[in-house]
Parts: sequence; structure tokens; C-alpha cells
Amino acid sequence: MLSYQHIYHAGNLADVQKHAILAETLAYLTQKDKPLTYVETHSGRGLYHLDSDEAMRTGEAAAGIERAMVEGWFDADHPLNVAISKVRARFGDAAYPGSPLIAANLLRPQDKLHLAELHPKEYRALRDTLKTDSARTYKQDGFELAQSLLPPTPRRGVLLIDPSYEVKADYDRIPGIIGSLHRKWNVGVVALWYPILSNGRHTAMRDSLVKRQFPKTLHHEVHFPAAREGHGMVGSGMFIINAPFGLSETTRKLDDLFARLTG
Repeated sequence: MLSYQHIYHAGNLADVQKHAILAETLAYLTQKDKPLTYVETHSGRGLYHLDSDEAMRTGEAAAGIERAMVEGWFDADHPLNVAISKVRARFGDAAYPGSPLIAANLLRPQDKLHLAELHPKEYRALRDTLKTDSARTYKQDGFELAQSLLPPTPRRGVLLIDPSYEVKADYDRIPGIIGSLHRKWNVGVVALWYPILSNGRHTAMRDSLVKRQFPKTLHHEVHFPAAREGHGMVGSGMFIINAPFGLSETTRKLDDLFARLTG
């Protein structure tokens, strides 16, 4: 039985990196009038409240998005700030959007969202939050959903693979899954998030993708202090096939921002 619930970690420094890159990607793609499809394999509940007992217990949001907003990491018109502002106008000042809700607030009525989540409680919350004509939610294995949907209609779009890695076999099987999905949808933006771990568990997966399968693909990592003593995640990585033009500039800005944490 899956037990991971992102509320304990929502808005952490990994989310800051991942969501800034995702928001910039969607903002670029929506500059054209053509519709697009957004698919997410591990959606979570979509909406988090950073004043909840769970979020405040870890303090990860305070060290992450809350610090970023106080220090002005992103301009008011940055698409991540735009999405957060829309969500807070509707759900309150402590609300924070997960990636499905970021996508829902940056995409247009002609765009389609397909969101998978297996955890029963998280799925119910996702379904209740994303009640729109353009969004479909699935209580289904996200990799299976992606295999069945791709190539999607509309054909332009983004696939976000964002597992909790609670299933340790994911590290071994993700390179093969991404290779298969890219062959089916070679025009799509395929984005993978992964944790950087002090024990190096992520290394073989990352190297398989970056050094062997897709050596010319955009790859970005940031490092930060562990959230607490003994916590194994010390950084965050994004691997993006068919990255939009200009996204490398976004990653360079993130490098400068995250350097403040370790400098």
C-alpha cells in the first residue's frame, strides 16, 4: 500500500526548482494558439495548505517557497508566481498549488489535462480540486496511463513524471519507460523529476538517461542543505526531453538563486 503524501513536503526547495521549470515550460508553450495536452503520472492531491499540521511539522515549505517569496526570487509576472497568486485568491493565503494545479492555472480552455494518482486519499482530493471540463483524473498507475494516452490529442504538450520513489524499483525502470514513451511521442516535452540523495541511489538512473540514452537533453540539478538531520535528500534534479527554447536561461537563474543557500 502506498503511503507517501506530499503535504509533508509541499513547497520545499525541490518543489521550487521543479515548479519554476514547469511553469516556464507551460508559459512558453501557450504563447502559440495551438492547443496542447498535459499529462502527469504522479499527481498527488493538487492543492496543499502550508499552515496545516503536516506541512508545519517538517518546516520544509518555510525553507522553500516561503523563503523564495519573501526574498523575491521570482518577479510578480513569473508564471509560477502567477499560478500561486491565482490559487491563493481562491483558496487562501496559505494555499500552495501542486503541479496539476499549476498546470490548470496556466493552461487555457482548449488545452487538456490528464492526471493520474494511485493513493486513494490523494486521488479523492485531486478529483475534488480539479473539477473542470478540460481536466480528467484517473485512479490509475501513471506509467500505464502515459503508455495508453501517448501520443495524445492534442499532439503538442508536456508529460511530467514526478514519482515519490517510494517504490524503489522506479529508479531501475524509469530509463526504459522514458525511452519507450519518447519513441511513441517524439515531439512531446517529457520531464522527469528526481531527488538527489546522499546515498547516491539516484545516480545510475540519472547517468543512464543523461550519459547514454539522451546526452543532448536538458539536465538540471540544484543542491541544498538537508531539511533536517539524517534526511537523505540534498538536492533536486530535472531531466527534460524537447525542452522549450529559453529554458536553459531559466535553469541558470535558478543556479544563482540556489547558490545563496550553500554560499
